[in-house]
Amino acid sequence: MIRAFFGITFVIVYCILSVPVLLIETVIRKFNPKAAELSMLKIVQAAFKILLFICGTRITTIGEENLPKGEAVLFVGNHLSFFDTIISYSQMKDRCGYIAKDNLAHIPLLSWNMRFLLCLFLKRDDLRQGLEVIHKAIDYINNGISVFIYPEGTRNKTGDPTQLHPFHRGSFKIAQRTGCKIVPVAFNNADDVFERHFPKVKSVHVIVEYGKPIPYGDLSKDEQRHIDEYFRSLIIEMVKKNEALV
Repeated sequence: MIRAFFGITFVIVYCILSVPVLLIETVIRKFNPKAAELSMLKIVQAAFKILLFICGTRITTIGEENLPKGEAVLFVGNHLSFFDTIISYSQMKDRCGYIAKDNLAHIPLLSWNMRFLLCLFLKRDDLRQGLEVIHKAIDYINNGISVFIYPEGTRNKTGDPTQLHPFHRGSFKIAQRTGCKIVPVAFNNADDVFERHFPKVKSVHVIVEYGKPIPYGDLSKDEQRHIDEYFRSLIIEMVKKNEALV
């Protein structure tokens, strides 16, 4: 419980102290949006690394060389934990927006921070709003901003990381419309930090692997038709391979 207490305290203090920073960033964004986004990336990455240290999270990263810089890609990953985003965002080399559930948009200060981090809030039961989010994500890619999405649509709570929920095919329209590369991402053991034993936080070993970027145009016609199944199978293989490393 001590780690949980200090972790929650750190998040609250950070959100409060971030207010003047966000006000300054608002001014900078009016004149140079990219500079504001890159500075926020560095600030939040530093905060996330401190939070991971407080939680005692030990991370092994595989395929870090596959993290692009200067090129927008679509990251697709399995979803085990809130820490999936904290871990991966702390490792990004360039701007990246995450697609998150819309209930986070109603949390004061946190939602403001997330919007500055280019997060897009998705209402899963609202098809029209979902299409608007996809179109916004396409604009991100076209403007050099990567997008990270969890095609399962929700966290995997089965207890078996290899039993991924079916992937939503619509998640891949971002790559289909832009022709960008797709980077598969596999998380192992991230849910053991917090979710498996809520409200306790444990010091655990987490594996994250970034697969080789795959250009959408390099996929065969059949792979494009079944792109959801293709990447789901690819990530399952990565998760299974890395289970022995936890």
